[in-house]
Amino acid sequence: MSSKSPPRRRKSRKTGKRERRVSVFLLFRLFIIAGCVLLAWLFWLDYRIQIEFEGKRWSLPARVYARAMEVYIDQSLSISDFEKELEAVGYQRQPGPVAVGQYKRGRDNIEFIKRPFDFWDGEEARQHLRINFRGNKVSAISSIPGGESPGVIRLEPQLIGKIYPQHNEDRVVIPYRQVPPFLVDALVAVEDRRFFSHGGMDVRGILRALLANIRQGRIDQGGSTLTQQLVKNFFLTHERTYWRKFNEVIMALLLERRYSKADVLSTYINEIYLGQHGARSIHGFGTAAEYYFAKPLQELRQDQIALLVGLVKGASYYNPYRHPQRSLKRRNLVLRLLQESKYFDAEQLKIAQSMPLGLAEKPDWSRAKYPAFIDLLKRQLLKDYKIEDLRNEGLRIFTTLNPGLQDKIETVVHSQLPLLEKQKQLDPGSLQTAIVILNTSNGEVLGLVGGRQRDKVSFNRAIDALRPIGSLIKPVVYYTALKQPLRYNILSSVDDSAISLKQDDNSLWQPQNYDRKAHEHVTLLDALVHSYNQATVRLGMELGLDQVIRTLKRTGIRENIEAYPSLLLGAVELSPIDVAQIYQSFANGGFQVPYNSIREVLNNDGSALQRYPLEMNQVMQPAPVFLTNFLMTQVLSQGTGKALSQIMPDRMPLAGKTGTTNDLRDSWFAGFGDEMLGVVWVGRDDNRPTRLTGASGAMRIWASMMRKLKIKPLALVSPEDIDWLGTQGQGCLKLNSIPYISGYEPARFTCQ
Repeated sequence: MSSKSPPRRRKSRKTGKRERRVSVFLLFRLFIIAGCVLLAWLFWLDYRIQIEFEGKRWSLPARVYARAMEVYIDQSLSISDFEKELEAVGYQRQPGPVAVGQYKRGRDNIEFIKRPFDFWDGEEARQHLRINFRGNKVSAISSIPGGESPGVIRLEPQLIGKIYPQHNEDRVVIPYRQVPPFLVDALVAVEDRRFFSHGGMDVRGILRALLANIRQGRIDQGGSTLTQQLVKNFFLTHERTYWRKFNEVIMALLLERRYSKADVLSTYINEIYLGQHGARSIHGFGTAAEYYFAKPLQELRQDQIALLVGLVKGASYYNPYRHPQRSLKRRNLVLRLLQESKYFDAEQLKIAQSMPLGLAEKPDWSRAKYPAFIDLLKRQLLKDYKIEDLRNEGLRIFTTLNPGLQDKIETVVHSQLPLLEKQKQLDPGSLQTAIVILNTSNGEVLGLVGGRQRDKVSFNRAIDALRPIGSLIKPVVYYTALKQPLRYNILSSVDDSAISLKQDDNSLWQPQNYDRKAHEHVTLLDALVHSYNQATVRLGMELGLDQVIRTLKRTGIRENIEAYPSLLLGAVELSPIDVAQIYQSFANGGFQVPYNSIREVLNNDGSALQRYPLEMNQVMQPAPVFLTNFLMTQVLSQGTGKALSQIMPDRMPLAGKTGTTNDLRDSWFAGFGDEMLGVVWVGRDDNRPTRLTGASGAMRIWASMMRKLKIKPLALVSPEDIDWLGTQGQGCLKLNSIPYISGYEPARFTCQ
């Protein structure tokens, strides 16, 4: 039995048309949806570009500057020292005509072109100058051409450190108007020849790269324009996918639709990655110029700019410090491409390619040059600023540090400590030191040493080393007495016989003089000049410990001080910078100025954020301060510090005091002249004996240091209420006259 399949039903023409209409409608809807999604995506990308590009705030490190050197006629300054100052701020010596940032040295003059610089009190323009020297003084300052004298000139300050963002990027933002035209030409010639004609995407470049990628079977070339490179760095990841490339192209087109070529190029020049220094990444050509050449971008030669442009292709691969030959080859290729672009001729190309790389000796500018001082600076800044502001806002911080002075005192440390170790047969490297140098009148910290090794600042001894100060406290005791003229004057008698004092635990404290001798009745003059312990303790107990502590507090000491008799011999632990604060009050005639490391803080746009005006308070009476200072000059002429007058007789009078603690563990010296105060501590971190007194240790370093710094003698100008008593026939005093407070003339002294 056969069966037949049922006949196939044919679709009606009407049904087919309806299905086609549905398909077309679905496709149209999909097209509309896809178009809306694409349009939304474009709007989102455009919005993101506007928000992130316009609102982009680079995290800029705070830049820390030393004091700016001022030069004026009749200033004590040698031609060699001025040359060192120029070199410290990056000026280069030239045999012939000079350009900005260069100088030429003659027999008795230096000609240079001073860089423009934006100081806290206004911008100073470029100046072509000649400074003449006669001996160790400035004899003339003249402008070129014309020869008129500007009177006083100011060098731009030395960059001594930076306070970096947490992500460790370093960046110097260069405004487009300050970008060298050669850099723009070089970037265009090497990275994007059609930059000024395309709209963000170079179709020919992309097709060329696409064909190369297809042939190699992987994404190896990008065909990116400068705008696309900027988009990749600014907005996208560095993954090599077609989706990322698609976004890059679209965003480049949108970016150029919104912003000018100058905006794009300026941002590119400040954003591009150009190297790594330890943990810190270097972004932008301004930072790279400082890092590789230790000069501003505007002062680079064309071959040096070409080297930086060559790094765009691969900063690590072409690192000139690690791969100089590879970097040189890349630089010369950049120069040849510029020659092909008709930027210069074959002869100019030959000269440029023959130049050495010209790198800075070592890329150390990004490390703080004076970390102990920077540590002090940060502590003071954090009283007024959040750490985030210091790290991200691009602040410009002008400090009080004198780099020439700082270098000299560090040189003394490195030479003197080994000599002291050898003399006392101590293990090499066992001695440590801390030094503070202040301006006596305004409390500015001119120099600071936190230890014998500059780079190791985990423990800043100038600030954090709390050590017994020994006899450095004695001027405080004698001032406390001399401000009571009814009871005490310089010739007042004090008992220097043996003394025993019962302590809280019923034990006896029996201080002795350094020479183990008692000297019966002595004058206050002899007691301080020869640093007699027994006389000082008796005097302090007569005055009352609370009175001595009150004097200490008035000089600016904030530490809690217990009222034990031993504090009269310096059994109070203070840091070297605390000691400097005490002696600054004496050196400034009784007017106390808190020590300070900051002059001005400017915003990134140059506006002043914080001023640090001079804060001066009269905390001690001028007349007894004068008498105490007079006594301290005698310490150095006939007392425990008399070796100083033999070492530097041409600098006398100076005022100062030696300090030595029990078992010769700490060696101290504090002294000052007319403008400068220095405190030196020498000891050991393990607190073992140094075998050094204040005179044989710290004072030797102080003397060597102050000879180099040419300290000025102390001008002992007496206040109006000081009179003088002649001492003829009393040769035991070794003085022609004695000062006293008017109305309280001392009784005539009879030599024992």
